[in-house]
Amino acid sequence: MPSEEFESAAASFKRVGQDAVTHARRVAGNAVARSRRHHSENAELLKRGGRGAKPGDPTPGTLRAAAERFRRARGLSVPVVPDPADSVPSRSQSPARTPRSDDEEEDFSQMRIMKRDQ
Repeated sequence: MPSEEFESAAASFKRVGQDAVTHARRVAGNAVARSRRHHSENAELLKRGGRGAKPGDPTPGTLRAAAERFRRARGLSVPVVPDPADSVPSRSQSPARTPRSDDEEEDFSQMRIMKRDQ
């Protein structure tokens, strides 16, 4: 009897191992397919959205919408981005006042700090 139990246990172990390998291959195949699909979607978005945009240019609406769908699908927060047309000041508006350099501020330069310690 012990020999039969051993053979049964070995067969069971082999079957479980094969099932695990089959499952791992299926999961890996699904991951590769999903990765390829995302890659092709991203390539298409780049074509439609205008590859080569300069840094600082507003993100095209198609890319912004795709990013929003991606974030919502994964339960991530979606930042509120102001419309670029709303943020451009008109010529009639005066520019924002910049602070003067002689405003009362601490001087944290190295020379000032080093002299303080002496």
